[in-house]
Amino acid sequence: MLPRIYRSVPSTWDSFFGKDYLPEFFTNGSYKSVPAVNIMEDNDGYTIEVAAPGLTKKDFNINLENKVLTISSERENQVENNEGTTYRREFSYNNFKRSFTLPDSINSEQIKASHKNGILYVALPKREEAKVQPARQIAIS
Repeated sequence: MLPRIYRSVPSTWDSFFGKDYLPEFFTNGSYKSVPAVNIMEDNDGYTIEVAAPGLTKKDFNINLENKVLTISSERENQVENNEGTTYRREFSYNNFKRSFTLPDSINSEQIKASHKNGILYVALPKREEAKVQPARQIAIS
């Protein structure tokens, strides 16, 4: 554990530089973010939509282990700047990981994924016995 004086430094820096300065100062302009996710349900199953503009289908990994669906991505960005005698190369990595615990009603053998226009779609079909059955009349004997 740090001595008390070191724990108070960030609050001193906050008041001097302002709160907006610290995140950029310490992260050097690189940002971590988690893509937005929509989850929809209909009679046949669920659909997960992951908004990830700039990523291609090769950038995604989708795993299913013990009823936990994990969607992740790790991508290396390289920026090169070649100005006269100065040569600079910057590496940065963008990654995220989202996990979803699936209900027992999902048919895990039939899960499918597709990618279109910066959105990853994951279709999670329901088992037949979990689908809502249409109402029917029962005859009395």
